[in-house]
Amino acid sequence: MNSAIICFGEVLLRLSAPGKELLLQSPHFEAHIGGAEANVAVSLHKFGHRTSVVSTLPESTLGHACADELRRHGVDTSAIQYRDGRMGMYFLTHGAGHRPAEVLYDRANSAFAVAPATAYDWKSLLADARWLHISGITPAVSSSTAEAAADAMKVARNAGVKISFDCNFRARLWGARSPEAPQLLTRLCEQADVIFGDDRDFAFMLGFKASAADPRREAADFAFSKFKHLQYIICTERARSSVDVQQLTGLLFDKKTTYTSRSYPLTGIVDRIGAGDAFAAGVMHGLLSGKSPQESIDFGAAAGCLKHSIPGDFNLLTVADVELLLSEKGGDVRR
Repeated sequence: MNSAIICFGEVLLRLSAPGKELLLQSPHFEAHIGGAEANVAVSLHKFGHRTSVVSTLPESTLGHACADELRRHGVDTSAIQYRDGRMGMYFLTHGAGHRPAEVLYDRANSAFAVAPATAYDWKSLLADARWLHISGITPAVSSSTAEAAADAMKVARNAGVKISFDCNFRARLWGARSPEAPQLLTRLCEQADVIFGDDRDFAFMLGFKASAADPRREAADFAFSKFKHLQYIICTERARSSVDVQQLTGLLFDKKTTYTSRSYPLTGIVDRIGAGDAFAAGVMHGLLSGKSPQESIDFGAAAGCLKHSIPGDFNLLTVADVELLLSEKGGDVRR
C-alpha cells in the first residue's frame, strides 16, 4: 500500500445560515465538518491516495462525530486523539450579490488549541508518510499548535518526507498574536518543498515589494532565493464581479518557468468554502502522481473550479469528474 499523506490541523464543525440568509435570520443552522487540512485529506482520498489526519478533538459526541465523518470519506483517523476541551467551530454567512460571505470563528481554547505540542509523537506519526501537509491556519490557533507544526516539519524534513505549506493567513484567527505571524509563517515556509501562496503572502512575511510588471513571478523568484528546500510555489488568481460571478485561474512557479491553467468562469456558485483546499489537493495529486507541472496546475484549477458546485467544506469529486471538465465535455447530462 502507498505511504500516507499526513495532514495536521484542526477539524472543525461549521454552522451555516441556510441558503443566502444572514446569521440567525431564521433559527436554523446547516452543519458541516471541515478544516483546511481535513478538506485536503478528504479530497486526496477521493483522488485515490491514502490519507491520514493528525489532530486533537474533544472527548465528546461532537468530537467523535467529526472523526466519524472523516472515516466515512475514507480518511484514516487513527492518529486523532481525544482530550478534554471544547469543539472548534466557525459560523458562516454565505454571500450574495455584492454582499460578501462572512466567517465568525469560535475556536479559542478548543481541545486542539490547548493540546501541548508534546502530545504528538511525530517520529511515530510520520514513520509511514510520503507527504506532510500543514496550513498557516494551524499556527494561528495557539502557540502550542504553532510549536507542534514546527516540530512536525522538522521531523518530516529529517525523515525525507515531502512538505507542503499553505500560507492561509487569517487575521481574525491570529488576533492579538498577529505580530508573531510573519516570523512564525516564515519559519514554516523554510521547511517546505511546496508553498501555496502568492505575492501578498511573501510581502506580509518577508517585506517583499514587487513592481507592477509581474508581481507574482517577482515574488516567486524572491521566495526561491530565501527558502532553500522550495521546489514549487502555487496560487490562484481570482477575478470577482460579485459573490456569484467570478473567474478562477491557477498558477504554478518553479525556479525557471511559470505554468498557467486555463481560466474558469464561475457562475451560480453553490459554496466556495474549501475551494482553495480542493485546488491544493488537485495540484498535490498531480505532483504525487508524476504529472508534469503543467498537468498538475491544470488538474488543480479544475478541481478548485468544481468545488464551487459542492455544498460543505469537502470536495467529494473524483479524478474522473475532474478529467471530464478538463476534457471540455462536462456540461451535459452523463447517462
